[in-house]
Amino acid sequence: MSITSGIGLRRIDHVGIAVPDLDQALELYVGTLGGECTHTETNSEQGVSEAMVAWPDGSSQVQLLAPLDENSTIQKFLDRQGPGLQQLAFEVEDIDHACAVLRDKGVRLLFDEPKTGTGGSRINFAHPKDVGGVLVELVEPVASTTPH
Repeated sequence: MSITSGIGLRRIDHVGIAVPDLDQALELYVGTLGGECTHTETNSEQGVSEAMVAWPDGSSQVQLLAPLDENSTIQKFLDRQGPGLQQLAFEVEDIDHACAVLRDKGVRLLFDEPKTGTGGSRINFAHPKDVGGVLVELVEPVASTTPH
């Protein structure tokens, strides 16, 4: 697929949910709702412990994000808004292209350069004030894990 217009969105990658306790959230999303925990990791740079939860058809995922400490952006989110929807993440073909197009259109990005995200993906975020009040994450997955 070649990039012909827009920023090269492929699909909604996941919805991020801020939670105060990852184990309790996993009990809800896996034990009660029937999802499968497909990945867990600690991202010290972002100050989070996270888990990806998928459902049987594999088309949708929820990312559970718990703070590592009181300085984490997730802790600050929880302090302001409580647990709940924190971000909407889109998979993109080429994050460098997507970021360049958004900047050209006046959208502020949170990082000057993409950072390493879940599972080694490359990520950046569009500022909520520039994209309708939602924290939008752009995700370029590791090539070998890109669904087709």
